[in-house]
Amino acid sequence: TFGLTLAPDDIKQLMAARNQALHSYGRLELGIEATKEIIEVFSESPYIRQDHYASTLNELHEIFYYFKNETEDKIGDAKLIGIMKDYFDNECAGSLELLRSRLETFAADFRIEAMRDEMMREGDDDE
Repeated sequence: TFGLTLAPDDIKQLMAARNQALHSYGRLELGIEATKEIIEVFSESPYIRQDHYASTLNELHEIFYYFKNETEDKIGDAKLIGIMKDYFDNECAGSLELLRSRLETFAADFRIEAMRDEMMREGDDDE
């Protein structure tokens, strides 16, 4: 889509990168829906070019699974991918390093908010 293509070797590398990311974060995923979603959503980015398409997708997989763990799976795949894409296209202007940094801040804020919510719920139980 959008003129971007993956050669058979690119697809093999993409699946290997996906499997490596899953393994390194202790995750198990039977389907490839998240992979399809990443490809589909990010293919629309003005910052992704054919010459670095496959390597960018590999890196986006790694970032995605890292932040699935960092947000304790409390954000659905499509929503997390949408957040990543919004940061990538806007604040990060296509920089994967900046994306990682912005998502670190997002994940920290998310965890604080989740703890706050948990404490509020526990407080409600005491009454």
